[in-house]
Formats: sequence, C-alpha cells, structure tokens
Amino acid sequence: MRLIINGEAQIVEATTLSQLLTALEYEGEWLATAVNGELIHSDERDDHTLTDDDRIEILTPMQGG
Repeated sequence: MRLIINGEAQIVEATTLSQLLTALEYEGEWLATAVNGELIHSDERDDHTLTDDDRIEILTPMQGG
C-alpha cells in the first residue's frame, strides 16, 4: 500500500494504523497520530483501516530545553 507518512511517500504492508506504527517501530501511548488531517486517538488505532494514498502524520515529543 502507498502512504504518505510525515510528508514522504512509502510503500508498506500494514493495513491498520496500529500495524503501521509497529512496522515503523513507533511505540508508546504518548504518540499523536492523524490520518488525512483527522486526529486518531490511541484506542482507535487498532480499528483504523488505512487505504492507498492516506496521509499519515506521526508526532513524537521533543526533548531538550
């Protein structure tokens, strides 16, 4: 499946948002995720089915100060 992840086109085998995060080695409930501009809460990721050309944004907290 072709997805746009954080602005970059990628081909992946994942069919749900949860599977995608695992495949990309993102872990933790503290991630913020959006699909096509819609915020997807952590408890909805297992059920959120992806389709070709979806735009995925994955945000992680930044460290520093």
